[in-house]
This record gives sequence, C-alpha cells and structure tokens, in this order.
Amino acid sequence: MAGSAFRKPGVEIIPLSKETLQDRVYNQVTELILDGSIVPGEMVTVQSLADAFGVSPMPVREALRRLTAANALTVVSGRSIGIPALSRERLTDLRNVRFEIEAIAAGWASQNRSEADLAIFARDLDSLERANGADDVKAYLRANYTFHFAIYRAAGSETLLKIIKDLWLQISPYFNMLHGSYSTANTYHQQMFAALRDRDEQAVQAAVRGDIDAAFDMLVDLLK
Repeated sequence: MAGSAFRKPGVEIIPLSKETLQDRVYNQVTELILDGSIVPGEMVTVQSLADAFGVSPMPVREALRRLTAANALTVVSGRSIGIPALSRERLTDLRNVRFEIEAIAAGWASQNRSEADLAIFARDLDSLERANGADDVKAYLRANYTFHFAIYRAAGSETLLKIIKDLWLQISPYFNMLHGSYSTANTYHQQMFAALRDRDEQAVQAAVRGDIDAAFDMLVDLLK
C-alpha cells in the first residue's frame, strides 16, 4: 500500500492538536489569575502573553475569550484585557456562594483526606506562614491558592472543584488588596488544618466560612 513503508507498526502518531494547545494556554492564564499574578488595574496584551508562553496570538485570544465569558477577565481596549471591576453587589453574591460551596468541599475533605493529603496541607500552611513573615505578597497569594485548592481537591469531587475554581477566577485577583490582613487569614488557615487533622467536619467548615467573611468585610470597606 502506498505510504505504508513510512509508518512504524503498532505506533500511532498523534500530533499536538490546536485544541490541546488552546487548553494548555487557557490553563496557564487561569493559573496567573488564581495565584494573583494579574492584579486589578493591570492591563495585559495578547502579544505579551503569547511571547511569555512561546505561542502564536491565536490560542491566547481563544483562552481570553473563554475567560471573558466566565467573567474572569474583561476587554479594556482592542488588544488589552484586565480584571473586571468588582461591585458591592457582585462581591456579596460571590461571598454568599463561596460561603456554602467551599464549606461543603472542606467538610468532604475532612472525611476523605489521606495522611499524604495532611502532609501537603502542613507544607502549604508552612509556606503561608513564611510568606507572611517575609511580607511577600506574591508568595503569600500563591501559597494561599495552593493551600485552599489542596483541601478542595481532597474533597474528591471534580465537579465541586470546577465550581470553586470558577468562583476564584472572579474573586482571587482582589486578594491582592488584602495585604495587611494575612495574619488574620492565617489564623483561620491554622484552624482549618487542625480541623482537617482531627476530621472535624463542622470545625473546618466554620474556619473556611470565617476566612471568607473576614476577606469579604475588608473588601467591602476597601471598595466603598
């Protein structure tokens, strides 16, 4: 058969598809938002992201389109995007949903977590303490994201995890404004860890809700 000499038996050649590349870029931009690398008021261009990721502008545009549709980003100008403004009404809505959804995930994690999970929580909590002690905002925000999502992954529900990630895409850039309150947040983080260690579902839910409400109260004051 023509061309058969060029195919190795038993080896299927699967080229990297456009969809795969778009998903990779989407995930990379998502991580930048979730760990606080893109801050409110900052403009990011399609070309700057394409250069950073080593790709053409096309998959970046598709990723930004998806994130804009999810209310995580907004178009600032024809070639630039940024974090959407956060109104009191939208902040309250996000708080109310997070208050329920993240508490559910933490409660499930307290029952489903393994000893390996607990070691990860302890490591991430230590990163939070060290970042706060060094007054390193970027390191703290990365550690905060890592700590919370290690807990939510331990809940064992991909569906729940996706919902929480979508919520964090809309709120986490504003955690940059909470600098100065990280010691308070770490008190709640310590309570979360202790409750997870003891498999205390009610205690971990109370700690998560306390953390959410403390951030909400501060953001309400800052956004007046």
